Amino acid sequence: MATYKMTLAYDGSRYSGWQKQGNTENTIQAKVEGVLSRLLEEPVEVAGSGRTDEGVHALAQVASFRTERVLDGDRLMAECNRFLPQDIRILSTVLTFPRFHARLSSSGKWYEYRIDNGPVARIFERKYLTRVEEPLDIAAMREAAAFLLGEHDFASFCDNKHMKKSTVRYLYEIVLEEREGILTISLHGDGFLYHMARILCGTLIEVGLGARSPYGMQRILEARDRSAAGRLAPAQGLFLRKVEYPV
Repeated sequence: MATYKMTLAYDGSRYSGWQKQGNTENTIQAKVEGVLSRLLEEPVEVAGSGRTDEGVHALAQVASFRTERVLDGDRLMAECNRFLPQDIRILSTVLTFPRFHARLSSSGKWYEYRIDNGPVARIFERKYLTRVEEPLDIAAMREAAAFLLGEHDFASFCDNKHMKKSTVRYLYEIVLEEREGILTISLHGDGFLYHMARILCGTLIEVGLGARSPYGMQRILEARDRSAAGRLAPAQGLFLRKVEYPV
């Protein structure tokens, strides 16, 4: 069996998320598996590095799959892109070591959340930005973000009430950058819980609006209760930017 590592980008606007579901074929995973299975003439199961939500985008999602056939990666990429919808693109396909798994082999991820906070809402980028009308206090948001760095139990930032596995994660960096009215929140961690990135950003937005104190982050973490954290930020502003693997 040959194992392939695939990197892909997609506009998640019209899809029900990454993960295939029993009640719909309208997921990224289902589309990619369907094309690969037809091209390789065998059933193909694709494992993603993580499950992006409905409406969330990816600049560089990573997936892995195994096949009985050994093919040129560039040719396979080109053939996939011929048949995939135009809002899903394969960026690279390479033969990798047999035990590689897109999710289990991952050592970290970068997410990026984009907020339109300028005086006039952007027209042509509105599908990929979350609009916040009131000016945000970015200094306060940076102050709040500092409390979230390091290893913590992020149960308060998880929407899975029945989570059986550990909710401890390590956040390496939270970077806030503003340019021409667009605020980008970059999150770098060893892993993310269900809705964690969007809840973190929703909470930081509330800090920026003055609805929460930056110093309340420690209490939110200690509560280990979803109701202690802020709102779930809209999906359209979130991008999976990069997936990291050990060298």
